[in-house]
Amino acid sequence: MHPFSYTRATTTRQALDAGRAGGRYIAGGTTLVDLMRETVERPEALVDISGLPLGEIMVTRRGGLRLGALVRMSEAAAHRGVRALYPVISQALELSASAQLRNMATIGGNIMRRTRCAYFRDVSAACNKREPGSGCAALHGVNRTHAILGTSDDCVATHPSDAAVGFAALEATVVLLGPDGERTVPFADFLLKPGRTPNREQALRRGELITAVELPPLPRPLRSGYLKVRDRQSYEFALTSAAVALHIGGGVIRVAKVAAGGVGTVPWKLRAVERELIGRRPSEALWTRAAERAADGARPLRHNRFKVELLKRTVERQLRVVGGGK
Repeated sequence: MHPFSYTRATTTRQALDAGRAGGRYIAGGTTLVDLMRETVERPEALVDISGLPLGEIMVTRRGGLRLGALVRMSEAAAHRGVRALYPVISQALELSASAQLRNMATIGGNIMRRTRCAYFRDVSAACNKREPGSGCAALHGVNRTHAILGTSDDCVATHPSDAAVGFAALEATVVLLGPDGERTVPFADFLLKPGRTPNREQALRRGELITAVELPPLPRPLRSGYLKVRDRQSYEFALTSAAVALHIGGGVIRVAKVAAGGVGTVPWKLRAVERELIGRRPSEALWTRAAERAADGARPLRHNRFKVELLKRTVERQLRVVGGGK
């Protein structure tokens, strides 16, 4: 462990001042502390924000839902409003990590999670995300769990968050507070694909603080759910996953929101699948046809080619379940 300073912020202004000076925000600490132990991250200053008033869940004026950045994952998963309005989020949270971690980890911290790529966490391995310009050992190494969508020649690491897949599907908004005031960023623009700069993972400005994630109001009734495929049932990261939300009116799909996890460098919005669904009547043939578009643009590697077919099957299964079939 390398030396660092620790400050506990008691006001938002105090936190922003410390963040602008280079401090790293920490709340539950379930990711950052691990990375510090492994010397993957070496922050010089930590700013504890766990005491800030950002732990509320509330219905917005437009009928959506606002999750404070410091809401614990377990609290959000159990909240009656989340379970009733957006079961896809509740299910994704319940399938994340272990019960102990969910009791500590926060919504804001969860979407900021860094990859579980073994090469990123091994400081002796080449990793452009950890050390820009050093190379990507995963490209020609063991890459079974790596991404097939949104990759670049510099990085093929997946984003690990389950909840973020639900947020991506529902087209959530991230609320940020910085030295220049508050701004909102569409979730699709908040997490960045690696491109040539895989070390830059979020669209955050220096010192900015996540204050909330807002879920938009969607037509009702809205059916939604989350399916996660993994190597073992307990505490394991997704090989692939599917978050699906459908509004069906008059026997026709009016709204379709679909995203996948475990296969993209960011939670992957499946817009081609959505386009196949909108305006059509639910049917077994439709689920199959739409799911065939799930892997459009995939660039599989040597060991993860199986993910192409697995993704299609996972999306098809979840479309069938959410759409009213079995």
